[in-house]
Amino acid sequence: MKKLLHQRVLSDTAVPGGRRLDLEVRLDDDWVPGALLLPAGRAAPGAMPAALLLHGYSADKEMMAGTIGRALAQRGIASLALDLPLHGERRAAGGARPSPANVMELVRHWRAALAEGELGLSYLGARAEIDRARLAAVGYSLGSYLCGALAARDPRVRALVLAAGGDLPPGPLTAFARPIMDPLENMRALDGRPLLMVAGRRDRTVTPAQAEALFAAASQPKEIRWYDSGHILPVSAATDVADWLRDRL
Repeated sequence: MKKLLHQRVLSDTAVPGGRRLDLEVRLDDDWVPGALLLPAGRAAPGAMPAALLLHGYSADKEMMAGTIGRALAQRGIASLALDLPLHGERRAAGGARPSPANVMELVRHWRAALAEGELGLSYLGARAEIDRARLAAVGYSLGSYLCGALAARDPRVRALVLAAGGDLPPGPLTAFARPIMDPLENMRALDGRPLLMVAGRRDRTVTPAQAEALFAAASQPKEIRWYDSGHILPVSAATDVADWLRDRL
């Protein structure tokens, strides 16, 4: 039996290139805040491609909606950016983020974030103006790990973009974490769906070596683009990603 999707639209405003709906989507007893960007103009029902946008650690949905979301809207692609658990509008309600040493708490929030990502895909696919066969996922840093895991388990993700993402870092927690969230195995599960990675050559948070290892694990078609930056990628990366998705969706 299909689950009903429940939403609360908090505002509907005009933005450059289209409209922005600030909303909440319910998962079990929790309301997940989101920003839906819809391109300007009237599209035929079911004609518009869309992308789920997941931000990095300590960031929020605004970081994704204001960069890649805006660039996508200008190219006729809708997007939904979500606040992940303990981030954005949910930070005050959830309290402090768990320490990396609190492994069980990290695992709990990881699984919750995956469930919310699947909810985001379902929400996009349920909207009348969106083509559910043309959905993509775009993740930045922590969001790239989540989007890779989503694509591995959910065939609705037809194209994948990983920004400032890579394999797990070396360290004592990696042996424990890999059976739960193995980025390399997720790449092997893409099975021919197109992948774009965008990465900084001077990134010290997710190093170039980690990015190369992840890229090597994926099969074709795939592409990696390097920028002369650290973990914060330049504005041009957002437009490159939007152009790439336009050509594939």
